Amino acid sequence: MKSKIHECLKNNKKLMSKKFTLLLAFIGMISLSSCNVNEVSDASIDNDTISEVWEYNTNINFTSSNNFSLLIPFIHTIYPSDMILVYRLSGIDNGLDVWKLLPENYYFNDGTLNFGYDFDFTKSNVFVRMIGNDLTTVPTQNRLNQVLRVVVLPGFFGNKNAFIVDFNDYNAVVKAFNIKESQVKTIQ
Repeated sequence: MKSKIHECLKNNKKLMSKKFTLLLAFIGMISLSSCNVNEVSDASIDNDTISEVWEYNTNINFTSSNNFSLLIPFIHTIYPSDMILVYRLSGIDNGLDVWKLLPENYYFNDGTLNFGYDFDFTKSNVFVRMIGNDLTTVPTQNRLNQVLRVVVLPGFFGNKNAFIVDFNDYNAVVKAFNIKESQVKTIQ
């Protein structure tokens, strides 16, 4: 009788061991099934912030009366970590706008600076100015009726961007940050 009890206890231990192993396997399967490759986020995609473009095309004139500079307010406050790019419409080529990234400089044939554009920004505005020696001699097409585009890129992209964007190329920037022409806000 003792051997039957002993054998029964031995079988119970084996059964309990199998149940315990099965229980661990089941828990492991549940925890592993919560990992889904589709849920792993790409560091180059930011789903909770958006990039913006604001176009300023009214009263953008650089004259001696404003010290060849303008303080342009944003339509809303940006975050301190946001990145700002400013582009100037420098012409039209085959019906397409040509945007140049600021700072933008023009030089004399001897290599000295003739004039240029530069900017600083805060979370509520951008200060755009012309630089150079004698700005009154700069042709009016480079001073009057200018069109500027301010591109706001969330700080996430500047810090964790996994891809390279040529910021000099306005079209590459808006494509990389999924900004449609219809989303450009014109500020009057």
